Amino acid sequence: MKFIDYKVRTGAENMQIDAELLDRAISERLNEPIFRLYGWSPACISLGRNQKDDFLDYERIKSLGVDVVRRLTGGRALLHDDEITYSFICPASYLQHGENVAGSYKNICQIFIDKFSEIGIELSFGTDKGVHTKFDYCMLVSTGADLCCQGKKLIGSAQFRKEGYILQHGSILYDYNREFLEEIFKEPLTGITSIKEINPDLTRCDIINLLRNVKL
Repeated sequence: MKFIDYKVRTGAENMQIDAELLDRAISERLNEPIFRLYGWSPACISLGRNQKDDFLDYERIKSLGVDVVRRLTGGRALLHDDEITYSFICPASYLQHGENVAGSYKNICQIFIDKFSEIGIELSFGTDKGVHTKFDYCMLVSTGADLCCQGKKLIGSAQFRKEGYILQHGSILYDYNREFLEEIFKEPLTGITSIKEINPDLTRCDIINLLRNVKL
């Protein structure tokens, strides 16, 4: 597995790097996964590939110093701020259930279940049922692609597939500003948690170090 260590960049740079890594994997027909960790500065809203943006107050967002980008992957919007983001790229054939979307999510997310169990955080998958909701903020919706701690969502993930390769990236909430999120998305926050809420003694560096030696 090729590992790309944690680095903070702008939203546009992060999305460009993920897209370029996927294209490189395809062009070079890589057989092994690429696993990357990154952060965001300034804070940035990423919109799902086909998500409408009419719920956003762009003037207010700009005044708050928040960027907006669009992801390759689907799903709802995320505010990337006090988090650790990952991307995982591999040929679908590398995974045991790579040709099946739900199965491939479970294969990749098992990385985080295994690693977080080492520090006493037990994760479980969200519901596999179809979700129909007005919520625009991704973390308010828990699906079979997401990981929860004690019933609250901690890690949200999304996928994009191209020419037999998978790009999955996701947001691991280290901490969050409830008032800030509710102002941007105009929705009450329920059903989410963060590393700081689960264990205030864990630092961001602790989580990054934990994920530096993942295996799949």
